[in-house]
Amino acid sequence: MQELADRALNAAQLAGATYADARVVESRSQLVEVKNRRPSALQESASLGLGVRVIVDGAWGFAASASADMAEAERCAALACRIARASARFRLQPVVLSPLAPHRATWQTPLTRDPFEVSLADKIDLLVRTTGAMQTEKAITVAQAGLHFWEERKLFASSEGARIEQRIVHSGAGLCAYARDQNDLQWRSYPNSFGGQYESAGWELVERLDLPGHAAETAATAAALLTAPQCPAGERSIILDGPQMSLQIHESCGHPTELDRVLGHEANFAGPRS
Repeated sequence: MQELADRALNAAQLAGATYADARVVESRSQLVEVKNRRPSALQESASLGLGVRVIVDGAWGFAASASADMAEAERCAALACRIARASARFRLQPVVLSPLAPHRATWQTPLTRDPFEVSLADKIDLLVRTTGAMQTEKAITVAQAGLHFWEERKLFASSEGARIEQRIVHSGAGLCAYARDQNDLQWRSYPNSFGGQYESAGWELVERLDLPGHAAETAATAAALLTAPQCPAGERSIILDGPQMSLQIHESCGHPTELDRVLGHEANFAGPRS
C-alpha cells in the first residue's frame, strides 16, 4: 500500500500537480453459515482500490481504480492531472488549502482477539453446536446460524508528508430457528433480526453473544409461537426493546423523510413511482 501511494504521488508531481494525495483501501470479508449442523455457506472475498486527488493550475482533479497496481497508480495520477487542467479552465478562483500541518498517525479497531486469526474449524464447530442445540426442539425444521467478519485497511498519503493508516474490523453473529406444524410456520432469531448483531469489534463479540447458550431458548420460543393465541385487536400499551425501537424509527420516520419521497418521485426496489 505504501509503494502504491508513493508511486501515485510521484507520478502526479511529475505531471505538474502542486498538491496530490492518494488513498489506498484493501478490504476482505468472510461469511460462514451452518444449517442443521451442516455447513451451508463459506464465502471469502478481497479487494484493493486506489484513488488519486490532485491540484493542477489551481483546480481539483480525481481518478480511481479498482485494480490497483503500479501501472494503475501512474495512470490514475496522470488522468487526475488531465481532469484538473480541464477543470481549471472554468474555475472562478484557485483552490487554497488549509495551513494545517500534515499528520502521521496509525489507528486500529480495539480487539481482544482478531477474528481472522480464529481457525475456520473452530468457527464451524461453534455453529454446528449452535444448530444442534436448536434441533433438540422437535418442531424445529431449519436451524441456522452464521458468522460474518470484514476488515478495511486504509492508507492516506499526501505530497505534503501526511501518512495516516487505519484498520477497521467488524464482526457479526446470529442464529435463527424455524418451527413448523401442519398449519403454520414461525421463526425466532437471536440476538436480533437481519442476520444477528454487528459491531466494530473482534472475536470477543462472538464469545459475548454465546450462540450455543441461547440456541435452545430461541428454538423453544419459535415452537411456542405455533400454538400461541393471536394478538388481540385494539389500542394497547406496548413495550419495545432497543432493536425493535430502532427498526420502528427507521421505518416510520426515516423512510418517509427521504428526499425522493418529499419531492414526490419515490424510487424503491419496485422501481420509481410513475
